[in-house]
Amino acid sequence: MNIRKPCNMATLYSDIDRPIRMDSPEIVFWEALLSGDADKAKSLFREKKMYWDVPCAVDAPYGRFEGLDAIEEFVRGFLPRFRADSATLHPKFQTIANGRVALEAYVDFAVDGMIEQVPFFLVADFRTPKLLEEVRLYTHFSYVPCLTPYRAPIFPSAHLEMGDPGLLTGPMRAYYEALHHAPLCDADAIHRCFAPDCRVGGYEPWTAPLRTPETDPGVSEGFAKGLATYIPACVGMRYETIVDDGRTCVIEWVHIVSRRGREERNRVAMSGVSAYERDDEGRLCSVRICDYAGHEGEINWDALPITKEEAQAVNFVEAFPAGCGRKPQVEP
Repeated sequence: MNIRKPCNMATLYSDIDRPIRMDSPEIVFWEALLSGDADKAKSLFREKKMYWDVPCAVDAPYGRFEGLDAIEEFVRGFLPRFRADSATLHPKFQTIANGRVALEAYVDFAVDGMIEQVPFFLVADFRTPKLLEEVRLYTHFSYVPCLTPYRAPIFPSAHLEMGDPGLLTGPMRAYYEALHHAPLCDADAIHRCFAPDCRVGGYEPWTAPLRTPETDPGVSEGFAKGLATYIPACVGMRYETIVDDGRTCVIEWVHIVSRRGREERNRVAMSGVSAYERDDEGRLCSVRICDYAGHEGEINWDALPITKEEAQAVNFVEAFPAGCGRKPQVEP
């Protein structure tokens, strides 16, 4: 079948062939999801999490499904949500560490005789090597029919400041400290974390042009300079989970928004996820970010159970202190 909607994930990483553990439970979950096998999907969960009196859950871009009955509802409604007759999974990156797995893949949905490719980020918490406690799915809203670009924070933040840089290592710590170099991030320091052939992207809107180091040698430098226009003066990224296997670091994060970010850029706190891959020299060779940044003006607040004013109050601060949170800024 011809491709109606291509995605950059499929093209940008077409030469990537990373080893994938096909017996890993998130792969089994994906297979059940794409075949509509609710019983198989439910068998990967228990009604409640092992150490907390809360239900197991699947958190999707269009809702949170808690408990086995709700997970069954999610599975049965997945293909219809994408208006698909069938679908095929193409795993690209699998990062397993810290009791979690992050799987990056794209799915070929068969819709009216043509293929619509959708890139997905799945992060799952393990209960055991064969069981899951929670699954969180991310993709750009433009791939999901009738989805407005708001993703409420999945995790309540313990503090309204950046995470501690010491929880990260190597290029990720250098990148994060440079990213939150108040009052504006240090674009040159970020760019120094990148390998010359660093690829940036994979989860952009389906209409976004493909940019590669070969066709656009300045793509990573332009990416770093773009960050410096609004981070952290307007918005900070507080990481809530870290999955780092020594090669790839996957971070689930939530925005902390300043008054300037609210007034100048219409920002509201939302959840997002990123992957940062190291090359053999220890520099970043790939940066893959999935969020809805820049689309706040397109949010249909009438379609949400939260008002704009309520959303603006989440993770709001007047301004960010110099440095990373309360730590003094280390100047180069």
